[in-house]
Amino acid sequence: MKNLRRKTLAAASAATLGVGLALTGGLAPAAAAGPDTSYLVLAPQGANTSQAAARVAAAKGTVVATYDQIGVLVVRSTNPDFATQVAGAGVESVASSAGLGTALDEGETVEVSAADVASATGDPTKEPMYGQQWDMNMIHVPQAHAVTTGSANVVVGVLDSGISSTHPDLATQIAKDKSTSCIGGVTNTTEAAWNPTTSDHGTHVAGTIAAAVNGVGVTGIAPGVKVAAVKVVNDAGYIFPEAAVCGFLWAADHGMQLTNNSYYIDPWELNCKNDPRQRPVWQAVQRAIRYSQSKGVLNVASAGNSNYDLAHKITDTGSPNNGTPENRENLTNACLDLPAEAPGVVTVSAVGPTGAKSYYSSYGQGVVDVTAPGGDTRYRTQGVRSTSTDAILSTTFNTATRTNGWGYKQGTSMSGPHATGVAALALSAHPGMTPGQLASFLERTSVAQSCPEGVYNPVPLISATDPHLYDATCSGGERNSFYGAGMVDAYNVVK
Repeated sequence: MKNLRRKTLAAASAATLGVGLALTGGLAPAAAAGPDTSYLVLAPQGANTSQAAARVAAAKGTVVATYDQIGVLVVRSTNPDFATQVAGAGVESVASSAGLGTALDEGETVEVSAADVASATGDPTKEPMYGQQWDMNMIHVPQAHAVTTGSANVVVGVLDSGISSTHPDLATQIAKDKSTSCIGGVTNTTEAAWNPTTSDHGTHVAGTIAAAVNGVGVTGIAPGVKVAAVKVVNDAGYIFPEAAVCGFLWAADHGMQLTNNSYYIDPWELNCKNDPRQRPVWQAVQRAIRYSQSKGVLNVASAGNSNYDLAHKITDTGSPNNGTPENRENLTNACLDLPAEAPGVVTVSAVGPTGAKSYYSSYGQGVVDVTAPGGDTRYRTQGVRSTSTDAILSTTFNTATRTNGWGYKQGTSMSGPHATGVAALALSAHPGMTPGQLASFLERTSVAQSCPEGVYNPVPLISATDPHLYDATCSGGERNSFYGAGMVDAYNVVK
């Protein structure tokens, strides 16, 4: 058993809050103003939000978004006593989302130079950089494309940092009429709002799913389907719970059959429903996910990059990741990694070019459903240095120069969209499947991967002081903790 140790692939910045000052005079002092804070206010399950909205107004709060579908209000207030005063009939629970933003677990992008792009040679897929996409052959994409490249009737919501609408491999692939920003829990459908600002993560994810076959750059797994940008990552790199709730509901109400979620919610990677700070957020996210499933959406999520056994949660000493870490002990499986461990969500671990678990990938018996290529840049050197071409090549957007390109990233953020893309092909070939049927089909058509023997340690030289930093032990048989039901297979889902 091990503690949860964060091994994120990049650092993130944090946000600050301002404070107001109370004014005093000869009369009774005015109420002190606190920081302008966001809250999630939950009405009882199944009830409408009208009574809760009345209590919000009485407690000096302003409703900025109403999600009657799941009985959730997104509220802002400067009243420091808002959470106490809003409680009562019509309000089941309330939580401030201040301090709950989760840094996007974003890997560094290694861009392909313009000269290398220009010198890339063609191949049978007509995509000049396809020869560098080792991941596509691993899951039999060429064979699948001989059957179908996907249907434009299938729309995948990319809940992420936005998608570059000017990228030559993506411009024709985006369902602009279904794209939005959900920052702050409020939708904004202007094109500028859902384009990337400080991160190319969503652009990279979208390319893996659906980059066009157009003689330019790379191919996606399902280039015939459409992707919609659902921006849930703010400019500081954080995913606040109200944005995630908004994203799930937007996808559900705008005809999307799939969402890709390469993130986790809250600064605590493990969300404990018996923790009063987290329970309202846990409830709101669960409601949003259940609602999306009822509307025919299958949600796919990344397992995480902590090399953590999600089936054996003991302690968490690295959270919250945007404040002073707390030592939380004696955790149980009532503490969940959301959305990856929410019921009905397909959870994806990562493998590298050899097909073995990527050194960073989290895992867990009964948690991981399938595995897919996510890259492993350290396996060749046992951790000494990186080999960028063993990561995943996809579309990029340089947020400094505001230019489109192609580049490499690695992480379960990259394995998730591989599974999502395969699921999109499956829906294209076999329309009408429910989320549960599609999830089961994705597992049944995966190729079983065996556990490695003994303690798995692919990168013993990654740390000069701790050669066992990335030790992991696989459990299970044909379905196991590293790979779930096995490697997703694009050809198996369409033949």
